[in-house]
Amino acid sequence: MMTDIHADDYALTKKTSEDILECMLAGMLDSISIVPNTGSFEECMDMLYQAIPAMPFLPLMSVHLNLVEGLSLADAGFGDYLSFSWGQLFRYSYTLSADSHIRTGIKKEIAAQIARCMPAIDKCIKIASESSVRVSQKGLRIDSHQHTHHLPIVWKAITSVIDENRYEVEYIRCSREPLGVFLSVPGLYVTYRPVNAVKNLILAAYSGKIDQYCQKNGLRKMYLWGLLMSGRMDYPRIDRLKGKMEKKAGASGRDLEILFHPGRALPAEMDDAFGSPAANAFYLSDNRTVEKESLTRLR
Repeated sequence: MMTDIHADDYALTKKTSEDILECMLAGMLDSISIVPNTGSFEECMDMLYQAIPAMPFLPLMSVHLNLVEGLSLADAGFGDYLSFSWGQLFRYSYTLSADSHIRTGIKKEIAAQIARCMPAIDKCIKIASESSVRVSQKGLRIDSHQHTHHLPIVWKAITSVIDENRYEVEYIRCSREPLGVFLSVPGLYVTYRPVNAVKNLILAAYSGKIDQYCQKNGLRKMYLWGLLMSGRMDYPRIDRLKGKMEKKAGASGRDLEILFHPGRALPAEMDDAFGSPAANAFYLSDNRTVEKESLTRLR
C-alpha cells in the first residue's frame, strides 16, 4: 500500500501555483494535478520548468480535466468559456436525446485539454532527467475538477480519447472514499459538512467502472481521502484518522491518495473564466492556507 500526498489545481492561477510550487520545492507533495484550460497555464508551467532543478524529486503530474469552468480549448461550439455544471453533466449522461454535438464537444474538449497538458508534462520529465532530479512518471495520469470524470458521459469520452490516441495510462483517479473510517470516530461527526457526505456517496456509486478499468489495464486501485473533509483538510482531524485510513486501504489492497488544495488564489485573479461566486470563494478561502499548513506537519 502506498500513501500519496497530492495537491490539486496547479496552473489555476499564478498565486495558487506559487503556493503549490513552494510545497513541491520542500518535498511535501508526491503528486500534483495541472489545470490545462486557464489563461495562466503557460506562465505557471514556465515557473515549474525553472524550479525543477532545485527540487528534491519531481512529483507525479496529472491532467486535471476541467469541464465546469475555464477556457474552452476545443472548437466545440461552447463559446470562449466552459460552463457545464455537475448537474448538467449528470443529466446529459442519462438523456438519450442529448444533442450529439454536446457529446462530441465534450470529447473534443477532453482531447484538447490532454493535448495541451501532456507536452508540458513531458517537458518537466525531460528537465528533471537532465538535472538529475528523481522522476518516476512514465505515462498519462488523469483526474478532474469536481470529479466529473465519474459521470458516464465524461467517462465514456475519456476512455474514447485514450483508446483513439493510444495513450499509455498509468493512473486514473478513483474518487472513492471509505466512509466507514469517518464513522469510526464519533467525536468528529459534527465536523463534517452534510453536502460532502452526499458527494462521498454519489462518487462511490460511480467508482465501480473505474475500478474495473484499473483491473483490466493493470493499474493500481486506490482510495481517495479528501471528499468528506473537502475544503478543510486540517491537521488535527488528519492526525486522528490517518492510521485508520491507511489500515483500511492496506486491508483492501488499495493505495491511498490524500487530496489537498494548498494553493490560494488572489481576488484579482478571479476573471470571467472562473465559475460561480461559490466556486470563487473556494479558491480564495483561508482554508487553503490551513491545508498548506497541514502539509508542513505531515512531512
